[in-house]
Amino acid sequence: MKFIMAIIKPFKLDDVREALTGLGVEGMTVTEVKGYGRQKGQTEIYRGAEYEIHFLPKVKVEVAVSDEQAERTVEAISAAAGTGKIGDGKVFVVDLEKAMRIRTGETDDQAL
Repeated sequence: MKFIMAIIKPFKLDDVREALTGLGVEGMTVTEVKGYGRQKGQTEIYRGAEYEIHFLPKVKVEVAVSDEQAERTVEAISAAAGTGKIGDGKVFVVDLEKAMRIRTGETDDQAL
């Protein structure tokens, strides 16, 4: 099993959700986060004053999938979240040692 975390632009969330639903990914966790990468934030002008935004709003999407679904899931997230511009985000894939559905006690792939 794999645990996939993607940091994406907020306006791409619906596209990513639709892409993952199309693959059969049945659940996800979404968190509003702030951060920066290589762009180190951006400069904004508000009421004539220029100021820097160091942490940009992003969305973190987390899904747990079987090993067989992992590569297709990463590809779907990348295609749906990509704009070709700086700040599109990142996808991280880590091994998931164990999963359990609390209600039924199912474990591992059956719990996903």
